[in-house]
Amino acid sequence: MKEDRTELLYSCLARRILVLDGAMGTMLQSFHPEEADFRGSEFADHPMPLKGDNDVLCLTRPDMVRSVHVRYLEAGADIIETNSFNANKISQIEYGLSDHVRRIACAAASVAASAAGEFTRKDPGHPRFVAGSVGPTGRTLSVSPDVTDPAKRDVTFDEMVDSYLPAVEGLLEGGADILLAETIFDTLNAKAFIVAAEQVFRTAGRRVPLMFSGTVSDASGRLLAGQNPEAFLISVLHAPGLLSVGFNCALGAAEMRPYIEELAAKAPCLVSTHPNAGLPDELGHYRQTPEQMAEVIGSFAREGLINIAGGCCGTNPDFIRAIAEAVRGIEPRRVPAIAKKLRLSGLDPVVVSDELPFLQVGERCNVAGSRKFLNLMKAGDWDQGLRIARTQVENGAQIVDVNMDDAMLDAESCMRTFLLNLASDPDVSRVPVMIDSSRWNVIRAGLRCVQGKCIVNSISLKEGEAAFLEKAREARSFGAAILCMAFDENGQADTVERRIAVCRRMYRLLTEQANVPPEDIVFDTNVFAVATGMPEHDSCARDFIESVRILKKEMPLCSFSGGISNVSFSFRGNEPVRRALHCVFLHHAIRAGLGMGIVNPAQLDIYDEIDPGLRSAAEAVILNTSPDAGERLLAAASALRDRADGTASSGAGQTPAWRSGTLEERLKTALIRGDDAYLEADLAEAREHYPRTLAIIEGPLMDGMREAGVLFGEGKMFLPQIVKTARTMKKAVDMLTPYLSTTAGGRSSGTVVLATVKGDVHDIGKNIVSVILRCNNYRVLDLGVMVPCDKILSEAQKEHADAVLLSGLITPSLAEMEHAASEMQRLKFRIPLFVGGATTSREHAALKIQPLYNGPCVHTRDASAIVPILNDLLNPEKRDETIRGIRREYGEILAEREHRENKTLSCEEARARSGKTVSPSPVSVTLETKVFEPSVDELLPFFSQGMFEHLWGLDRHPDTGSAGSAKRDLAHDADAILKKACAENLLVPRGAGRILPASSDGETVRLFSDAERRTEAATLVFPRRLRPLPDGRCPSLADFLASEGDYLGMFALGIFPDFTPFEGDEYASLILTTLAQTLAEAFAEYLHRTMRAELWGFGDESLSHKDMFRGEAAGIRAAPGYPSCPDHALKKDIFRLLDAEKRTGLRLTESCMIQPQSGIAAFLFASPESFYY
Repeated sequence: MKEDRTELLYSCLARRILVLDGAMGTMLQSFHPEEADFRGSEFADHPMPLKGDNDVLCLTRPDMVRSVHVRYLEAGADIIETNSFNANKISQIEYGLSDHVRRIACAAASVAASAAGEFTRKDPGHPRFVAGSVGPTGRTLSVSPDVTDPAKRDVTFDEMVDSYLPAVEGLLEGGADILLAETIFDTLNAKAFIVAAEQVFRTAGRRVPLMFSGTVSDASGRLLAGQNPEAFLISVLHAPGLLSVGFNCALGAAEMRPYIEELAAKAPCLVSTHPNAGLPDELGHYRQTPEQMAEVIGSFAREGLINIAGGCCGTNPDFIRAIAEAVRGIEPRRVPAIAKKLRLSGLDPVVVSDELPFLQVGERCNVAGSRKFLNLMKAGDWDQGLRIARTQVENGAQIVDVNMDDAMLDAESCMRTFLLNLASDPDVSRVPVMIDSSRWNVIRAGLRCVQGKCIVNSISLKEGEAAFLEKAREARSFGAAILCMAFDENGQADTVERRIAVCRRMYRLLTEQANVPPEDIVFDTNVFAVATGMPEHDSCARDFIESVRILKKEMPLCSFSGGISNVSFSFRGNEPVRRALHCVFLHHAIRAGLGMGIVNPAQLDIYDEIDPGLRSAAEAVILNTSPDAGERLLAAASALRDRADGTASSGAGQTPAWRSGTLEERLKTALIRGDDAYLEADLAEAREHYPRTLAIIEGPLMDGMREAGVLFGEGKMFLPQIVKTARTMKKAVDMLTPYLSTTAGGRSSGTVVLATVKGDVHDIGKNIVSVILRCNNYRVLDLGVMVPCDKILSEAQKEHADAVLLSGLITPSLAEMEHAASEMQRLKFRIPLFVGGATTSREHAALKIQPLYNGPCVHTRDASAIVPILNDLLNPEKRDETIRGIRREYGEILAEREHRENKTLSCEEARARSGKTVSPSPVSVTLETKVFEPSVDELLPFFSQGMFEHLWGLDRHPDTGSAGSAKRDLAHDADAILKKACAENLLVPRGAGRILPASSDGETVRLFSDAERRTEAATLVFPRRLRPLPDGRCPSLADFLASEGDYLGMFALGIFPDFTPFEGDEYASLILTTLAQTLAEAFAEYLHRTMRAELWGFGDESLSHKDMFRGEAAGIRAAPGYPSCPDHALKKDIFRLLDAEKRTGLRLTESCMIQPQSGIAAFLFASPESFYY
């Protein structure tokens, strides 16, 4: 039966885009369920509050849940999601219902299946399907909750699997056609779901397709745990019965576009999208209309980007109805032919390609090959161990090999701890890991710690086929690529023939019995030492190369690897010889088909730069071209032994470039990089320069934290980096703490109560705040998630807290925060109340929370910004001034809101104040579109130096002192780049303009394509200002056109920059960018004058450049997106009427942004009575 449903599902997906339903929580909230609804009769005596546990309504109020499903089905949903997002053991702990997860999930699927079945029976030609919703839980497997212990986790992988098992069992039992893992913020959590699903499928004897939907959390374009979209995709492609990969939540459809585009191009499966209804406003409300959201998703469909589309937060049946209409009749995305290649991932993807034909696997995190690393592991010095890994990545390693096989280590524990530490360091975890061990339990432990797609090193036929296949299947259940050693029951393969025979046998077993794709198989055909003095070893390197050559031709999709340093084992202690052998060996092996090698990337030389005599001797050894090759190399080795010592030690004392900065710069950079190697020395120097130890914390250290917060907000850092920065800050504070007590002005930080409010299970943001506060010596009482107001305030009273910090991610959390403020007022609290989280805003705090509480109320979106404000509020000398500043700011917000509300007129009242007196333009008009391609030299007279300086933030600074010096330096550099740009044609101006007959009526303007005004070209609406100007008028741009017989101009232009000569030079590229933007404004001035003279017939108006800059040209140019013309969508009309994309090469994005960025589109109004407002 289920197989038939799956076939039917795939049949439908082949013909059309299927529509997913919208938000369940939004709809359930509309019923205003009370505690009694959540309890029902079954849980009437349950000891814990249940309000907010929407999932339990499947047991206690199935009628309510079913009515939501019915409304979405009526709206046109093809797939409805079960009400089971939090139906897992971990999430239900908060409600004491973990033992009821299977029943909840089963009921959720049963209710949905009943509704879907009813609609399918009514219309068999339009079958409906049920997707079992599986949420991510509120825990993360990839990020530590404890700044002092990066390997700590709130939950283990196996506990996560156990949490998902009853959910999958219940959903399958209740009739789900699909399982949808959604809102994924940590891919390791999703891997636990995959393992759980596979276990249930095997036990139940049936399967359903799996959908995966991640959540891009911020401007970085990454999931919260750090992976970018392609890395996420690669990490889940192994899932059994994979149906689709997509994104949902956090973003609106327009903001989600680039990530959907990337998946559409790279996913060898279907692509889904169910975004939010835009972005929430300052009060946490979603303001996007169904039509606006449907227009964007409709464009996804028309461009062939999606197969499944629906809605998430803020959407309802009206949205789904609009989406269904928008995608109706449009062909679904066709899965592209993706080249079969080895694809791996850490936080970033690594794909074997022509540009990356050889992957360097860093070898130094191997206790068998590095005594230094072994000693660090024995000592439990994880930070220094990570430093070795980081150095390898910085030196070019694309994969990091980790091996803990030593008799004196608990290898399983060490592997687990090191990999969890590694996950906290984004500089290292951005690349994939090779989990290397001869003990399968160690590899098994490592697989449970890595969110990306790693390589297992290794399995072999040493213990026979059954053990080989068992290990292969387990590795594949985690999505790992598999490295196979050429080793069978008879031992290591040491000849060409044996290597080939063993690898052929393993290939057949893996592809035919374990379903391992050939591109995920890596063979190591055994690198042995050469020049050992024993003749039987002389051809080892040549035989390895030859076996790779033969096997690569037979198995072109497989990769081949080897432990490169093994080849030079006979020359330990002579680094020049070893490096020469490695380089020559790799040179020939890569040409034969070697795709990766375990190497020390810092010691790879360039083949052509090796001493010719040494290279020739090494070549003879590697290829075994003469009987005395070994002796020749030994002679070369002897001659170079003295140099070897110097070479081996060279580079050991190299200092990073950032260490040449000032003390403050060094401390700030150390924090941002999360690098504590020089912290002790720098802080000792700081104590000599700063009169108070506390000033070091409040000065350069907090400067670094603030900059990290800004970078995080801009998407230039992500969560693991922020945690790493916080950890370094904590170490710095720990180092300074002994000196604080004896330093004048030192003070304790205080006690803070921190909680996610009742009804909200999200705790990632709260945990970041906790980390940062602890780093700054605050005592943090973290009460967790779903915390009732009375518990928060009782703990604050009991612990004599200095501040309360409330976090919330969902809209209902805002009401809980308001309730908390009221209760704090009732209980006579006066300590600071901080609120933060995705739905909170400064406006909400000012308008809805501060009026309820007489104590200071502070909204902060940036976690690192909390500390300086809290410090000031707890400082008696600064407290009153800080509170006055906060209330003054909130008062301005309140006054502005009241002003807007009081001054806003109705549309009829505003029209009565239009003051329209415009007469038609009296001049003749040329109606044809004209393309303009002036030279940069022609635009320079209109170049605004003030605007250029504004783009660099220098316009408000004086021309003297350091600011003046900076301006002069910038002008000098810009002049040089501008000259180069003109000489090499790196800035190309191109635009188009047109004048059309026009008439106006109210806010509406009609345009005509012919002089007789018979053919209407467009109807434009220019919104009227509803708040009067100082002179009482409420204008619309339409007022500046006569009712009949007038004309309206328009243009689109751009400066097209070529950054090629400046690749890698960010400063020069930024100068070119700002030059292009400033020249675009100059081009607009040029076009304004030229179009009036040449197209409109005004002739030469003899305006000086100064007059032009002051806007004294008759008429105005109104650009969509600015206050007088706020609708960006009007750019679409300009582009269509000018055929701008074809004529100029400009492009308009779905969100109506012009590309290149140095592009402008505007309307030209000729009337001398027109003005900007």
